[in-house]
Amino acid sequence: MTEAVLLVGGKGTRLQPLTINTPKPMVPAAGVPFIAHQLARARAAGVDHVVLATSYLAEVFEPYFGDGSAHGLRLTYVHESEPLGTGGAIRHAARALAARPGEPVLVFNGDILTGLDIRGLLRRHERVQADVTLHLTRVADPRAFGLVPTDGDGRVLAFTEKPRRPEEIVTDQVNAGCYVFRREVIDAIPAGRPVSVERETFPALLDADALLHGVVDASYWLDLGRPASFVQASADLVRGIVHSPAVPGDPGEYLVLPGAHVEGGARLGGGTVVGAGARVAAGAVVEGSVVLDGARVEAGARVTASMIGSAARVGPRTVIDCAVIGDRAEIGADNELREGARIWCGTAIPDAAIRFSAV
Repeated sequence: MTEAVLLVGGKGTRLQPLTINTPKPMVPAAGVPFIAHQLARARAAGVDHVVLATSYLAEVFEPYFGDGSAHGLRLTYVHESEPLGTGGAIRHAARALAARPGEPVLVFNGDILTGLDIRGLLRRHERVQADVTLHLTRVADPRAFGLVPTDGDGRVLAFTEKPRRPEEIVTDQVNAGCYVFRREVIDAIPAGRPVSVERETFPALLDADALLHGVVDASYWLDLGRPASFVQASADLVRGIVHSPAVPGDPGEYLVLPGAHVEGGARLGGGTVVGAGARVAAGAVVEGSVVLDGARVEAGARVTASMIGSAARVGPRTVIDCAVIGDRAEIGADNELREGARIWCGTAIPDAAIRFSAV
C-alpha cells in the first residue's frame, strides 16, 4: 500500500472573496475542486490511501469526497483545531497512516499544480534510501521560495527560506512542495505544536547528517497562491498543458459543463470554463477565465483571465480583466474592472465607469 498526506488546511486569503466560504483547495479548477486533480494524479501513480490534513472550513471536504471510493481511493480526514504549520500538520495526520518504519509516505501541498512523475519520485526515494526526498524545480526569480542547493549526486546541502539578501541566492532550485518521508522521520516531528518543515524539520535533519535527496524536475509546476495563478492553472488543465484524469472532458480551448448555456455568437477561448447553470450571452467574449455555477455574462461583456463567482452577474458591455468577482456580485453595464480588482460577495456596482488599481 502506498500512502499520502495532502495538506489542505490553508485559508487562501489571497483568493478572497472566493475563499470566504470555500477553502482554497475546494475552489473549482477545470470543472472540479482543485484537489480532485491532485487526488486523481496520486491515484494514477499508485497511491491508494490519502490522509487529508484539514483545518480551515474542514467540514467542506468530506461531503464532497466521502470515503474516496468514487475516486478509486481510501480517504481519511484529520482536523487541526489550531493551525500547526507544515510539519505539525504532517505529524498530526500521521495518526491515520498505516505505514511502518522504513516505509515511504508521500506528502504534498494542496495549492500546487504539477506534472511531476510521482512514481518516479517514489522510485528515486527507494533507490537512494533517503530519509526525505524532495521535489525541486527551477524558477527565474527564487526570492519568494525556499532555496534548496544540492551536490552532484542530489544530496541536499542547505535550506534558505525566502532569501532577503542577494548573497543568499545561491541557486535557482526551489522547494516544489512534494516530498517522500520515511515513516520514522514523520514520527520524530514534535507533536502538539506548530512546526515548519522548511524552517525547523529539514535544517535539523541536515544537522543530524540525515540523507535529504533533491530531485530537480522540469515538468509543469505552478504555485496557486495568487488569483492569477489559480485562473492560469484552470486554463492549463482545460487545454491539456498539464494532464489530469479528473478533467471532465477532452482537452480544448474551453469547457462547458452540463446545464450551462452559451448563446450563439458568444466567444469562448483560452481554456475558459463555464460552470453548471451559468449563461454566456451573444456577443460576450470570455477568454482564459472561470465562470462558476449559475453566473451570468451578459451581451457584449468581455471577461479576460478572471474568476466570476457563483450566481454573479456581469452586466452588458462590462470589461473585466484579471479580476476576482465574488459569489452573487453584480457588476453593472459599462463598468471597467482592471488588473487586481476584487469585488466582494453580494456587492452591487452602479452603472458607472470604475477603474481598480492592483491590490
